[in-house]
Amino acid sequence: MKTLRLLLFLPGLGALAWGAVLFSEYAFPLRPDVFGTLGWLVGGPLVHDVLLAPVVGAVGFALSRFLPERAQTPVKTGAVLTGVLTLVALPLLWRPFGGAANPGLHDADTVTGLLVSLAVVWLGVLVAVLLRRKARY
Repeated sequence: MKTLRLLLFLPGLGALAWGAVLFSEYAFPLRPDVFGTLGWLVGGPLVHDVLLAPVVGAVGFALSRFLPERAQTPVKTGAVLTGVLTLVALPLLWRPFGGAANPGLHDADTVTGLLVSLAVVWLGVLVAVLLRRKARY
């Protein structure tokens, strides 16, 4: 087990070191935009740990307490997929064409695409709950 941990630890440490090298090449000499980047690097984990993780934990706890057992897994899966899809779409929702310029990639209506994707996810959740219900009886 110790060998496996070491084999997993060493590539992670190497990736961390490589990231530090790349960031130091970007950050030095100091420029004003470096401080904005540092704000994102510090602020991202803080927002996750202070805001997102407790909310997700509370929602997961509430779902497990109030939903029937047969609906818990599909609804939790739908909630996770909703979070992931929203997180992927967030940069384009926040600032249209915020990504790299690539003709045809970002010229679609992001809001409509997200809503259609979420509708498909929750339709799948509904079907899964109904199929589980039918299979039990």
